[in-house]
Amino acid sequence: QVQLVESGGGLVQAGGSLRLSCADSGRTFSQYVMGWFRQAPGKEREFVAALQWIGGVTDFADSVKGRFSISRDNAKNTMYLQMNNLKPEDTAVYFCAVAPGVVGGVPLGSRHYNYWGQGTQVTVSS
Repeated sequence: QVQLVESGGGLVQAGGSLRLSCADSGRTFSQYVMGWFRQAPGKEREFVAALQWIGGVTDFADSVKGRFSISRDNAKNTMYLQMNNLKPEDTAVYFCAVAPGVVGGVPLGSRHYNYWGQGTQVTVSS
């Protein structure tokens, strides 16, 4: 069974940086996408970024393009979200998720992702 554990959240001032990690255990899929979503209080969960594990295709929400990057460590089965130039509007709980069996693209909708971590809080002060 897939288990996702996020870490790296915290409190940072605007303009600062954080790196989130998502450790993935129990994965048995040959093709899949790992993604990051976030949910702020009173708002719906939204797509942030995603990475096709085989092939390395990535996609980002317009709101984070140029500021966030995504990477992976195959040996550790871990995905990272590097967040630079953080803004107060980036404040949210960040979740990692896995969309199994995805080939040829990066799905943006949360309905494609079957496995979710517990989330990690990111707070950006102004």
